[in-house]
Amino acid sequence: MSIPRSPHTTGPRRRLTAAKLALVIAASLLAPLTAASPAMAAPVNLARTGTATASSVELDRADFVATRVNDGDRNTRWSSKYQDDNWVQVRLASAARVDHVVLTWPNACARDFSLQTSADGATWTTVTRLQRDTCPRTDVIAVNSAQPVSYVRMQGHQRWAAYGYSISEFEIWDSTAPPPAPSLGLLPKPVSLTENGGTPYTLNPNTPVVAVGSQATAPATYLAGLLRPATGYALPVVTQSTAPAPIVVEVGAGKGPVGHAAEGYRLLVTTGTVRISADTANGALNGVQTLRQLLPQWVESDTVVNTAWTVPAVTISDYPRFAHRAMMLDVARSFYPMNEVKAYIDSAAQYKINRLHLHLTDDQGWRIAIDNPTSNPAGIDYGRLTSVSGRTAMTYNDSGQLMGTELGVTGFYTRADYAEIVRYAGLNGMTVIPEIDMPGHTNAALHAIPQLNTAGAQPKPAPGQQTAPANGTGNVGYSTLDSASATTYEFVTQVLTQIAAMTPGPYLHIGGDEAHVTSHANYTAMVDAFTATVASLGKTVVGWNEYAGTALPRDNAVVQFWNGDRTAVSNAVTGRGARVVLSPAAHTYVPQKQDARQPLGGSWACGGPCGLDRHYNWDPGTFIPNIAETSVLGVESALWGEFIRRVGQAQYYSFPRLIATAEVGWTPQTQRDYADFTTRLSVAGGRLTVEGVNFFPTADVAWRKQAIGRSAAVVVGAPVGATWTVTAPGLRSTDLVATVTWSDGRVEALTPTATREPSIPAMQINSAFTVVSRRTFGSAGTYTGTLSVRSAGLAPVQAALTVTVRAS
Repeated sequence: MSIPRSPHTTGPRRRLTAAKLALVIAASLLAPLTAASPAMAAPVNLARTGTATASSVELDRADFVATRVNDGDRNTRWSSKYQDDNWVQVRLASAARVDHVVLTWPNACARDFSLQTSADGATWTTVTRLQRDTCPRTDVIAVNSAQPVSYVRMQGHQRWAAYGYSISEFEIWDSTAPPPAPSLGLLPKPVSLTENGGTPYTLNPNTPVVAVGSQATAPATYLAGLLRPATGYALPVVTQSTAPAPIVVEVGAGKGPVGHAAEGYRLLVTTGTVRISADTANGALNGVQTLRQLLPQWVESDTVVNTAWTVPAVTISDYPRFAHRAMMLDVARSFYPMNEVKAYIDSAAQYKINRLHLHLTDDQGWRIAIDNPTSNPAGIDYGRLTSVSGRTAMTYNDSGQLMGTELGVTGFYTRADYAEIVRYAGLNGMTVIPEIDMPGHTNAALHAIPQLNTAGAQPKPAPGQQTAPANGTGNVGYSTLDSASATTYEFVTQVLTQIAAMTPGPYLHIGGDEAHVTSHANYTAMVDAFTATVASLGKTVVGWNEYAGTALPRDNAVVQFWNGDRTAVSNAVTGRGARVVLSPAAHTYVPQKQDARQPLGGSWACGGPCGLDRHYNWDPGTFIPNIAETSVLGVESALWGEFIRRVGQAQYYSFPRLIATAEVGWTPQTQRDYADFTTRLSVAGGRLTVEGVNFFPTADVAWRKQAIGRSAAVVVGAPVGATWTVTAPGLRSTDLVATVTWSDGRVEALTPTATREPSIPAMQINSAFTVVSRRTFGSAGTYTGTLSVRSAGLAPVQAALTVTVRAS
């Protein structure tokens, strides 16, 4: 992950990545094959009528026999005996050409195997030999047999573990899947969308961005900043213009959807204009993010791309279901420098996430600078919070194992750093919610401040020491402040007062979770005092659901549910007028594994992986019993830092699940459907690739390929260097077959290259691919080269470019 940079001082932050560097030389005509292909016959799984046999069967059990691999049921399987050299094969009902094979491994995978074909079952041809580093998994293998075959075999070479091989389905397909249906790919799904058809709107070099109303300037400037790098257009932000085809951003009372002034917007796109209308600047910014997704994905490039910047004609009226759509970043266990926080904001803002919850303190570290006050009865040196506990973080667990791929990152935010994060978040439509976790999760404070280590505080300092020892394990519940010490309340009041002064948003989060060594009476005494302090500072207190039973400030508190007693939360709503933010672990905790192939991550919340479907398929409106939906403030994705390091890993565990949470918080429940969501999400994969977001290639999303090419000019006899860029999420270079057909009849077979290949164990998505032609031309003229890129089982995509050849 490279360091973020900003192309201008007031616009949105952007990232320069290898994918974008490839786009420096990638532009011109995008022509997906899906737009021009005739209707295709549905592919046929030839294995379903074939006969399966195997070299062995595990324990000679009837439920593991070879016929389980082609029965159409992924809940059954063939399993072999416990040796490496085993095979399973399917004899086709009649000889046929095979396009591709799909092998679904439920658990006992092959690390190393060959796919083979045969015409007679005696002489075998190896199609490919593959080594894989994850399990369970699905392998899609191109065969493209030139002649009909009668047998297809998986020949194992090395097992995954001590058991044999297990395949739940062995599919043999006669053709590729049909091209995916077009989709606008809007995320979250708008409340009301009409596609009007006809000629789309086209952005041109003379397009102005017209800001109508004093509050329109900020979202209009944000939009222009988004579009300038990729288009190369000036896009001046003006208050009035007579230029043709303007983009108009207007903000004023009554401009947005009725009853949804806070964040609602209207977007109207016609052939001659784009108009975003809203009551507020935040509403207009939401409209800007929707317009962004309607443009080609290449608009996310940091460098100029020469393509047609078109927007389909649409009418949209849109607003959120819930006011709070948030992401939490745990900077306490492992620190994220300010530029990484900005990169995380960038990747989420486009999906209308509007709250950034910063978990600033915990047992492992303290990340925010606190000044020494003029009045300081206890004589506390508040600078020690960062000079001492800014230097601690996650390290090893109790067994001495390294937590994560590296030691937790240390560091802290100065007051200026924090102010810049608040400013930058606001520019992207986000309110910052700072969390100072107490009275538990306070070991970092106890490690830094001797005066806090009074009789009732835990853990105790070692003999001869004044403060509790640093703790880099992931243990929880062992620390507490002292409820009987006046210094505790002096310290907490001073910290909250300074945090409140630094934070323009309405919320202060005091944690309150997992205080296992704090007695109920002591917990209640401290939390009641802390929440009253927050209220006295003019802020709304937020805490985890363990604090729901305390004397919360009436009609001025938020309970954030993560796990445990839902009835206590509903009682806080009915008894104290609290509102609720929902972060149920099974639906929003992103450090939980999203796929069994991931070596790192928890599984306690879901009893296994918490996949994308779990993050999407739930209803916040009915989650807490006996309360009205109006008491639900919203939803929040939580990124904890026990093992996640740096923003690249944070993105890998958050995306695309954070996008699911964004839609859960935005779109009406009756309009949400998981299949529809994954279809729209499949379009976003290429956009995320161009942006440089390191996302997880969720297996049940049919990520789409896209390609674009750059027109070139050369002289006769010189290598043309014509270049195409391809986005294909989750695929390796070896998964792609690229050919270029030239208008003079020449056909080239080319090799796609990537600066980064996908790896689930390494927690990285692939970069975009580059395809380069080195051919020479013998005579002057204009030539067209059409790239076709295909991967096993999927329809290819095409992109054309022109080459102008001059006499040398």
